[in-house]
Amino acid sequence: MELNAVDFIKTLGVTFAALFPIVNPLGCAPIFFGLTRNYPQSAQRVLAHKIAAYGFVLLIVSSLFGSEILAFFGISLFVVQIAGGLVVAITGWNLLNQPADDSSQKVQPGTLEDALQHAFFPLTLPLTVGPGGISVAITLGAHLRYQAGPGFEHGYPRHFIAAAGGMLLVCFLVVVCYGNAARLVWILGQSGTSILTRLSAFILLAIGIQILWTGLSVGIPQMLGPAAH
Repeated sequence: MELNAVDFIKTLGVTFAALFPIVNPLGCAPIFFGLTRNYPQSAQRVLAHKIAAYGFVLLIVSSLFGSEILAFFGISLFVVQIAGGLVVAITGWNLLNQPADDSSQKVQPGTLEDALQHAFFPLTLPLTVGPGGISVAITLGAHLRYQAGPGFEHGYPRHFIAAAGGMLLVCFLVVVCYGNAARLVWILGQSGTSILTRLSAFILLAIGIQILWTGLSVGIPQMLGPAAH
């Protein structure tokens, strides 16, 4: 199916609407700051750009080749959800139970090179683009293939470019929110930041448990299905 301007904008908007609530850059900004607060703002801004770049690549690769990669390694999507949900839930739990004056759980001061070691894990995966975002990207990729019709000559590249635009917009907001996390914390003050960080950590814990539960609810019937017959 050929892609006109209206369909292009619609595909971009649907992609953005599907990914933005899951990536949730505004809600994750206080958590990002809590994990990087002992680094200077310049390092935090560099990290924000790195995380956005890594996240964009993850989303693109997942939408293009996610299903094939999982099939190659013999990994089911529900296994990714279970493992990723556990990591997300543990991260949220640790942040939720971290005393405000306890620096033992915080990233230790260091150089920019030290800070960049945390850029991919855990700040990009699973904090920013976790199993939920990857699952959505894989689903979007499959939907785009169906929507465009068989063969790349039927407009799939234009559909994918539109979806990539939505992903890029989400990652741009990651740069904006993470790069200005310190300013957000300053505006909120110590008490407001503590409340927002705890609330965000609780939501992160709930998201992790929800992802884990989704993986279990899909995976257990699949594993027990053959035995039940």
